[in-house]
Order: sequence, then C-alpha cells, then structure tokens
Amino acid sequence: MKRHQLRDLIAGGESSTVEFKRKFTQADKIAREIIAFANTSGGFLLVGVDDDGSIIGVPSEKETVAQLTHAVSLIVPPLDVHLEIVEIEWLDVIVVQVPNSTEKPHRLLSDDPSERPHERKAFIRQGENTVTASKEMAKILSLQNPTAPGVTISIGDRERRLFTYLERHERASVVDFAKLVNISRRRASQILIKLVRAGVLHIHSDGAGDYYTLR
Repeated sequence: MKRHQLRDLIAGGESSTVEFKRKFTQADKIAREIIAFANTSGGFLLVGVDDDGSIIGVPSEKETVAQLTHAVSLIVPPLDVHLEIVEIEWLDVIVVQVPNSTEKPHRLLSDDPSERPHERKAFIRQGENTVTASKEMAKILSLQNPTAPGVTISIGDRERRLFTYLERHERASVVDFAKLVNISRRRASQILIKLVRAGVLHIHSDGAGDYYTLR
C-alpha cells in the first residue's frame, strides 16, 4: 500500500470496512475485528492509528506483526490476511488487509476444550462496530458460500401473515414471527433464513439482537 492510499483510508475515518487501533491489545479482541471483516465485506485494520485518525505508529513493527500473526491463528477456519508495514510521517503503521471470505462464518477459538465448533463465536461488522453474530446470522453466512446448496421457498399462510405484519410494523424478530403464527422459535428461524436467502427479507444486527425487514 502506498502512503497516499493509507492517508486516504485514514482521512475517511472508521467505517464498516476500516478500523483504527492505537496499539495491539489482546489477541482475542484483535481476532474478533479480523473475523468481523472476513464475515462481512472485508476491510482494513490499521494498527498505530488513534480513534481520531492521529498517526501514533507502533513501538516495534516486528513485535506487533508477531502479535497479529498469533491473533490470526485464533481464527477458524484458517484465514489468510495480508500484513504490511507502511511508514508514514516517520512512523510505522501496520496495515492488516482482510478479504471478504468465501469460507464464512469464521469463528474465534477459545480456551474451553469442551466447546463445540458451532458454539464458537462468530462476529460481523455493523457500521463502525463489531458485533456477535446470532445463530441465524451465522447460518446465513455459511449458506453464502459458493458450495452451499440452492434454496427453494414456498409462500403459504405463515409467510403471508409475516409480510402483512412487516408492512404494518416494518420489522420483526424471530420471537415476533414465532408468536405471530404459533410455531417454535427453531421453525421460525428456519423459515426466516430461507426468506433471507431467497432475497425476500433482509436481516439486520444492532447488537441487541437480529430483526428482519422486507427488501
């Protein structure tokens, strides 16, 4: 990355695809940011840049790269990221370029040996924030992969009642839908996931929980 390209990224501020970190903190926290980018649309993690865009630099580029490499090792399935040291204003900034992955959802390894793979936390980018992906969101991410099977939907009474509800209230959660048509939360989740995959609904995450809207 050229210096002017880095300056342009910093000038644009933090966003759904750009995150500033003054310094390396904990490996799992950095891994969460990288996972969120990979699970959403890709992006750039800039280490050595303060929240206000001030260039701080890293005290040791070698040590920071080693720490970042360790953070990436906590991600499953494995993720290839591009690490680059860019010297700007006589200071070193580490640029972590994260791809928009085709192996979603990526998850965070924990120290709990009893944790099952599907119980590991996944993260997504919501605006300037990283939030935990719900079970529904993680399932939708997995079904976005190129090898995922196609989807077939049928529009029946349940779906029509949901559409009417959304036209009136604009949004609905899994619990709202389950109560509306008197089905289990699991069955409601399955139907909503299919409708999202078919492009009928859109799923949103705001940190407090998921909700669905008509497209």
